Amino acid sequence: MDGLPLQHLPIAVIGGGPVGLAAAAHLIARGLPVKVYEAGPAVGSNLRDWGHVRVFTPWRYCIDEAAVALLNRHGWRLPTIDLCPTGAELVSAYLEPLAATPELAAVIETNARITAISRQGVDKVVSHGRETRPFVLAVASKDGVRGDLARAVIDASGTWTTPNPLGASGLPAAGEAELADRIAYAIPDILGRDRYLYAGRKTLVIGSGHSAANALLELAQLAEADPRTSFLWATRGVDLARIYSGGDADQLPARGELGADVRALVDSGRVKLVTGFAAVAISEKDGGIIAEGATTDGVHRIGPVDRIIAATGQRPDLSMTRELRLDLDPWLESVKALGPLIDPNLHSCGSVPPHGHRELTHPEPGFYTVGIKSYGRAPTFLMLTGYEQVRSVAAAIAGDMAAADDVRLVLPETGVCSTRPAIVANASAGCCGGPAPARVDACCLADAAAKDEGKAGCGCGAAA
Repeated sequence: MDGLPLQHLPIAVIGGGPVGLAAAAHLIARGLPVKVYEAGPAVGSNLRDWGHVRVFTPWRYCIDEAAVALLNRHGWRLPTIDLCPTGAELVSAYLEPLAATPELAAVIETNARITAISRQGVDKVVSHGRETRPFVLAVASKDGVRGDLARAVIDASGTWTTPNPLGASGLPAAGEAELADRIAYAIPDILGRDRYLYAGRKTLVIGSGHSAANALLELAQLAEADPRTSFLWATRGVDLARIYSGGDADQLPARGELGADVRALVDSGRVKLVTGFAAVAISEKDGGIIAEGATTDGVHRIGPVDRIIAATGQRPDLSMTRELRLDLDPWLESVKALGPLIDPNLHSCGSVPPHGHRELTHPEPGFYTVGIKSYGRAPTFLMLTGYEQVRSVAAAIAGDMAAADDVRLVLPETGVCSTRPAIVANASAGCCGGPAPARVDACCLADAAAKDEGKAGCGCGAAA
């Protein structure tokens, strides 16, 4: 491989999840050589961790067009498009058949973790001739570490394996490491394989996203079967609009139902909710766990509890790209161009304007961050977004710039769209749909599009 011209080297795709395999399918459809690296023992390893969870997006939003075209050539049958699959069903009914097609089976390597990426023969500092040198990827496998060359790199490795700590400062809370064996950072299978850890015990759920919602609802089901089971809920924020969602206004009914069920759980008093809880310390007392947090009323202690579920989100692992020139949003660690459009400090919308290769590129030519990793620490990603991202990126790598720039993405609305009051005066900088065109009666791109369709608007201006 060392002697191959740059244009004949494969495009490296990091991650064998839905977006990574979709990227490979698009590249193969364009006749480009590709190599997929999956760190786990099988494709969809991250999804298998939460295989018991049913997603709120139906099958129609979970599949990629190039992947489906490849599957159809081998006799695949599409599941009922309006049903919402579990993570396990996504793997068994979609990812595994896709990975088993002859085209993809030949280019996927599992148990292959990328530990570093650079340019062959030069480090991050060197500029001269940088774009003419291939990427070199340090690949850790059962046979040791080797260096593979690539023409371009698409990073679809996700964020699942790097959860945020409990500490509200972004650092582990005091005592968190010592009590890690009693803290679940993923989405535990409360009604299945992990039932013995939660049945008849008291659990504290910390977090305000959909992972927290799923955990709370499963704990409620467990408590019905085993009344000795109890649970508490703490959130750092006080505005729970994102987790409660838009109810009937949500274009994904399962997402709206999830939020409504959690709100009903709180309203009924079946779970005690503490908002504005910024965790600072975890300690053990008489065999139980005490969570200590700062609130507006001073220090608040929750417990003792038996276990904690840390549904505090994930962050991207940037260590493998240390020798690359990246342009990241300074606080979300997302691709910089997306930062203002997905910043949860500014809005609660679950949508962004269409974006493709131009927004996903970096100062390092030929390197692209896609999928949920492109969103950094922001929590509003949908698979459909990732599929359109990799379609555009694959077209750009193939030199089809007309297709690459023809980015079309219509996401189901959340029914929740609000901005901070301070942003209203300059809504085009931070409103939920991105900067508005040069028109004075629209607060953002989504608002302008809605008004062009004869609607009153997207709702974010009114909500603000």
